[in-house]
Amino acid sequence: MTRPRLGVAILTMGNRPTELRDLLDSVAKQDTQPTRIVVVGNGTPLPPYDETVTTVELAENLGVTGGRNAALQRLHEFGDVDVVIDLDDDGLLIDHDVFARVQDLFADDPKLGIISFRIADETGHTQRRHVPRLRTDDPMRRGPVTTFLGGGHALSTRMLQQTGGWPDHFFFTHEETDLAWRALDADWTILYAPELLLQHPRTSPARHAVYYRMTARNRVWLARRHLPAPLIPLYLGTWSLLTFARTRTLGGLKAWIEGFIEGIGTPCGERRPIRWSTVWRMTRLGRPPIL
Repeated sequence: MTRPRLGVAILTMGNRPTELRDLLDSVAKQDTQPTRIVVVGNGTPLPPYDETVTTVELAENLGVTGGRNAALQRLHEFGDVDVVIDLDDDGLLIDHDVFARVQDLFADDPKLGIISFRIADETGHTQRRHVPRLRTDDPMRRGPVTTFLGGGHALSTRMLQQTGGWPDHFFFTHEETDLAWRALDADWTILYAPELLLQHPRTSPARHAVYYRMTARNRVWLARRHLPAPLIPLYLGTWSLLTFARTRTLGGLKAWIEGFIEGIGTPCGERRPIRWSTVWRMTRLGRPPIL
């Protein structure tokens, strides 16, 4: 196949200017240069960049999902991008051949929809939550998976035309799983490729004040949107038990319960349950959609 044309999308709230500049420098050092680079200011003005960067300034913070959809829209308008690479604004590409490898992988497999990068801190450590499978003992194990990492990944635009983009109203948390389940149900492959490294500071998602509420709300929305009816109580019951066992603060647990109730009582978007054959496929890949 022809080597795909690459577009890079970076979302920022303007609070990491040094890290963003370092990331752009690491993009510029890639052996293969992208056709387009789009930086979205999520409710923030952006400084001037050179002519290789297109900026989009949003009047308000639309979250990860709204911001990334704005980037997708701008790249779609250009009409010359086949693969979109999303990178966190505090990430860093260490190797110079990441984009070339992305091109090779998509060129070799016409049904490849998503590539998940490996995320590791400056010491080379990969956090448990950054391994997109249940067994996290070996972050270097490559292969097909059922979800992907938001901090660094590549998306086929052909896949996006079929599945649609990010779920706007999620804002953040579980948006990757929502897109992944749609991709799998449309018979696309998701590949975890640990040789593609994005260096990223070690963080906890709970650093965001609304993390617990949105995690619960969006998980309920995810189930309501995509799971066959018999699996919804199994999925939500399993995750409720895990949350009660893992959450260490009363405040966090209270926010989670509030989010769970919000997820039940508010619109979640169009319901498109995945096929039972997709459920079986996910099970064979090691992660049935009850976990």
